[in-house]
Amino acid sequence: MTSTLFRGTIRTGSGLPDTDALAVRDGRVVALGPDALALGGDEVVELGDGLLMAAFGDGHAHPLFGGLEHFGPQVKGLTSVEAIAAEVGRWAAEHPDEDWIVGASYDPTLVPDGEFDARWLDAAVADRPVVLRAYDYHTVWCNTEALRRAGVTAETAEPRLGWIVRRPDGSPMGTLREWHACDLVLDRVPGRPVDELVDALRVAGTAYASAGLTWVQDAWVEPEMVPAYVEAARRGALAFRANLAFRADPDRWHEQRAEFGTARATVAAEGGPLLSARTVKFFADGVIEGGTAALLTPYCDAPHSCGMPVWPPAALAEAVTAFDADGFQVHIHAIGDAGVRAALDAIEAAAAGNPDWDRRPVIAHVQIVDPADLARFAALGVIANFEPLWAQLDPLQMELSIPRVGPARADRQYPMRGLVDSGAPVSFGSDWPVSSQLPLEGIQVAVTRRTFDGLPAGGWTPHERLTVDQALDAYTDGVAYQAFADDRRGLVVGGVADLVWLAADPRVVEPMALGRVAVVGTWLAGERTY
Repeated sequence: MTSTLFRGTIRTGSGLPDTDALAVRDGRVVALGPDALALGGDEVVELGDGLLMAAFGDGHAHPLFGGLEHFGPQVKGLTSVEAIAAEVGRWAAEHPDEDWIVGASYDPTLVPDGEFDARWLDAAVADRPVVLRAYDYHTVWCNTEALRRAGVTAETAEPRLGWIVRRPDGSPMGTLREWHACDLVLDRVPGRPVDELVDALRVAGTAYASAGLTWVQDAWVEPEMVPAYVEAARRGALAFRANLAFRADPDRWHEQRAEFGTARATVAAEGGPLLSARTVKFFADGVIEGGTAALLTPYCDAPHSCGMPVWPPAALAEAVTAFDADGFQVHIHAIGDAGVRAALDAIEAAAAGNPDWDRRPVIAHVQIVDPADLARFAALGVIANFEPLWAQLDPLQMELSIPRVGPARADRQYPMRGLVDSGAPVSFGSDWPVSSQLPLEGIQVAVTRRTFDGLPAGGWTPHERLTVDQALDAYTDGVAYQAFADDRRGLVVGGVADLVWLAADPRVVEPMALGRVAVVGTWLAGERTY
């Protein structure tokens, strides 16, 4: 392997001094500063006005889902129901042999309460089933033929975990919310061949490399997805490091213990150096925009409801304790304050019931936290994984979330600075394809708490803004800590050379321009991927 010398401004990591030179050989940093200059390299990269730093990591994302979106109707970003239906019709006409038409990431804020009618899709495609996921991946919009094939009628009972949105006469409208409701239709969708899943991982790898990302936590892995990852690694098609989190099902988690252990061993044996499977994912609740996040007190627009916990708290604690005993890191989706409390309680139960070990538990999203629970993150060593791009007053907040939770709870959303200041470990992620995979866009919002149009001028809940260095740390050092990658926590001699070259130094860029800083190059273990 050739050696590379980088010359220019180099951010070596959290709390570490900058340097002006860095040398890489055999995928590792071998020298810094004058020692690097003296060592030289087969290739010299002049950084100019840019910045070299540790590559970004994504502490919560869905690479396969994101890659698969590339192959279906391109509904993301469309701004009307008519445009979405037209795109579905176009794609269906161009793919007459596809029995099911499957797409994702439509905008649920386009209609009141996010309730979409099957008949709007019927106007574009009536003879084949159409299934679209909302961009939060907690809601499905389908046409009448999809409902028919799934056997969903006015007589279909409400599932235990989920809601069938109905018309006044009781017939299904076409919108399904959360696990068991969505699965009524999704379970009928044919699986995709491994070759297509590998291609989806190639697409994801291109997107990640161009964003300066080299490690990703796939936060929702079903058993049928594991062979695609292993095959992608075998073919050399995996352009990023990935850790797989197997989704725990509250109805069958006891049987899953053995299944997940076997899958972990398979990945360890066959996945190569880029792939691991050390994590189990739990959903404590749903999402605020769907009225399914678990709250301690009722929703403002639904005073009869505190949301939909996916697990009873005692069952969540039992399952988390069991998987923790099996040596799995736990990664818990928790949005509402009741969901966050149940997740903290479960982790506390695991720590009390099992021998001490380096568990590094994660609670992802952390949208609303009761003030009484903030200090528990640091006390329990829980990593708070935020998706910083969400901490802005975008249409999702203004039209769905804030009206549902009210101003007092709305102002407690995404307590990033409070948790950083408390000493809790914090990591960042994107939840791609739910939202943009570009770390610098998330960093801009973390630093400003403003929309990309600059609103509000002083920032939303400005006391929760981070400094640029704190935001960079969360997207690098914080994610590396979450990944158990202590040899990637900063650019130090002997550390892994996962690097990103930015066109400008984010620490001196005007905050509202951070999202426009270009990625010039990305290196994975010293090999350039972008």
